Amino acid sequence: MSSPASGDEPRILLCNDDGIHAPGIQSLASALDGLGELFVVAPTTEQSAVGHAITVRDPVRAHREEFEVPSGPIPAWGVTGTPADSVKLACHELLDAPPDLVVSGINQGPNTAVNVLYSGTVSAATEASILGLDSLAISLCEWSKPQFEVAGQWARRIVEWALDRGLPQGVLLNVNVPALSAEEIEGVALTRQARSRWEEGFERRTDPADRPYYWLSGTFVNLDDGPETDLSAIERGYVSVTPIQHDMTAHDAFEAFGTWDWEESAGPDGSE
Repeated sequence: MSSPASGDEPRILLCNDDGIHAPGIQSLASALDGLGELFVVAPTTEQSAVGHAITVRDPVRAHREEFEVPSGPIPAWGVTGTPADSVKLACHELLDAPPDLVVSGINQGPNTAVNVLYSGTVSAATEASILGLDSLAISLCEWSKPQFEVAGQWARRIVEWALDRGLPQGVLLNVNVPALSAEEIEGVALTRQARSRWEEGFERRTDPADRPYYWLSGTFVNLDDGPETDLSAIERGYVSVTPIQHDMTAHDAFEAFGTWDWEESAGPDGSE
């Protein structure tokens, strides 16, 4: 776990996937104003659902952006890449020292259940964790008319906890805040990621030149009725906090796969 040296002001890097001009990251920066030295490095354009993509075949560029919080302007860069690109570039090139904490968000819309795999917001925090930094992702569970103030308040509270206590190595926090007033939120629930899937299809359309193109659509399906899941917590009015990790090994499956004959040396075609 990482934590600032005693008496030093913590360095907090902010990122997102909705873009550096999105209201969510502005609300996050304003909510964290005064907690430490803030920096913003985020994509110049919306990068929702890009997952953990990184740019390898094109140049990545960064340019300074004007960005203010209530106490005044803070250093900010817009990056022509993905959320993961932004964190990499910030930590390796743009900042003169590594941050003590990386906070990604506030995302417009939930990042619960299987959506964690697709989320650029979560992937920014995951990239920070891969780099050995404490990190968390924060999302507001509202699409149409998001009001980020309450989510910002909870972001500040959880960031204070993270700075004070640190996080286990390789573990980040995925935080989802229900779209409720401060009075309506029941509290915080430590949760696990719910099992779910999307039942998807493609709508076939044609452009003016009579060429086909396809538009993805789908219906979210919750496969998990457990009361301890992120989906359940949000439904019950709790802020969901899910510890996640980039180690995707299915450790619980070792016993099941232990019955396989791994000593068999023959190849798929029967050859030695």
